[in-house]
Amino acid sequence: MTDSGLRSFVARRLLLGVMQTVAVVLLVFALTEALPGDAAVALAGDQPDPARIAAIRESLHLDRPAPERLLDWAAGLLRGDLDTSLTSGRPVARYIADGFGPTLLLASLTLVLLVPVGFGLGVLAARHEGRLADRLISSVTLAVYAVPEFALGVLLVTVLALRLGWLPPTAVGYGTDLLGHPAALVLPVLVLLSRPVCSLTRLVRAGMIDALASPYVAQARRYGIPGARIRYTHALPNALAPAAQQLARTVDWLLCGVIVVEALYVIPGLGTVLLNAVAERDVPVVQGLAVVFGVLTVVLNLGADLVAYRFAPRAGVAA
Repeated sequence: MTDSGLRSFVARRLLLGVMQTVAVVLLVFALTEALPGDAAVALAGDQPDPARIAAIRESLHLDRPAPERLLDWAAGLLRGDLDTSLTSGRPVARYIADGFGPTLLLASLTLVLLVPVGFGLGVLAARHEGRLADRLISSVTLAVYAVPEFALGVLLVTVLALRLGWLPPTAVGYGTDLLGHPAALVLPVLVLLSRPVCSLTRLVRAGMIDALASPYVAQARRYGIPGARIRYTHALPNALAPAAQQLARTVDWLLCGVIVVEALYVIPGLGTVLLNAVAERDVPVVQGLAVVFGVLTVVLNLGADLVAYRFAPRAGVAA
C-alpha cells in the first residue's frame, strides 16, 4: 500500500462522507416535516384556541415556508446550533448532553467486553474447525443471535431480577448516576452484548479459517514458523477488516441510543430522549438527535473503512 494510494482513498472517503452528511440533513428535515400532527396544536393544550395556535406558529416560525426553515436550520447546524426545544425552550444540545452520558457508559462497557470475547471465541472456533468446540460455539452464537433483544431482556429480568433477586430489574431511582450503581448495569450490558458478540465471533471465525487456508499461510508453515505466530501475526490481521466494520456498526448502534434496551430498563439515555421527543412532537429535538446519529454513523464508517483498507488494501472495502 503506497502513501499516494492511501491519500487517494482517504480523499474519496472524506468526499463521500461530506455528501452523506448533507444527505442526512436533507433526509432528517424531510422526514420530520412529514410527521403527523401539528406541533403548535400540541403546545396549545387540550382546548386549543385558533388565535393561540396562530401565535405559537408565528413565534416558532412554523408559518414560514419549509425551504426557508431548512436554510435557517442548516445554517444553525454549521454554527453548531441545534436549535431549541419547542416544549421546554432548552437547547437541543443540552438534551443530547444529558442523555449521552448513560448511553456512552453502556456502549463503553459493552465494547470492553465485546472485543476480547468476540475475538477470543472466533479464534478458538477457527483453531478447532469442525470439532466439538467449533460446533458448540457456532450453535450457541446462532441460537443467541436469533433471540430478539426485548425477549432476552424480559427473560433476564424474570430470572435474575424477579425470581433470584440477584440484580435490580430496572435503573429507576438511579438517575444518570449509573456508574455508582454497577448492579443496575449488568442486565442492560448483557442484552446489548448478546447479538454483537455473536456476529463478531462468526466474522472472526470465518476470516481466520479463510486466512489459515490461504497459500501464504501454507508457505509459512513450510518454513517452520510456529503455529501461534501464524495465527496471530499472519491470519488474524486478515480477519480484522470485516471485524473492524462490524465493530463500527456496533458502536454506531450503541451510541445512537438502543431504544429497546433503554426503554426496558428505564435508562435515561439518548434513546429515551428520542422517544420522549417523538411523543411530544418536539421536532427540533428529533431533528437534532437524528443529525447527531447520522453524523456519528458517517464518521464511524469512515474510520472502519480506513482500518479495513489498512489491513486489506486490495479489498477496497467500504462499510
